[in-house]
Amino acid sequence: MPHSKGFAHRKDRRSGDPVSIGEIVDGLLSEDVFARGMPVARLIRAWPELVGERLAKAAQPISLEGGVLTIRAEDGPWGSQVKYLAEEIRRRADEALGGGVVTSVRIVVGGQRNRRSEP
Repeated sequence: MPHSKGFAHRKDRRSGDPVSIGEIVDGLLSEDVFARGMPVARLIRAWPELVGERLAKAAQPISLEGGVLTIRAEDGPWGSQVKYLAEEIRRRADEALGGGVVTSVRIVVGGQRNRRSEP
């Protein structure tokens, strides 16, 4: 049966006792892998207000690791637009997350298979 890599390293024991969904969500959010994704989820939710509707449709945040916000643009012209606005986007994203979180922006263009970084 398939299993997640993380379950092999769990510190708590499983039981057959019922648990509320709130307890499950709280437990998941305290685990590092889920906690790291929360800032990106907050940015995705606020993205149209941060960058405007048109840019939000053409470029989306995909990760935030070590202070670097990675944004995927659908094509080169939109990638150039994000690059031009990178500092403003960084500042707004950082403010949306409470400050001191986003230190730089990285732009990738295209889909998963055909990615290239914009300096």
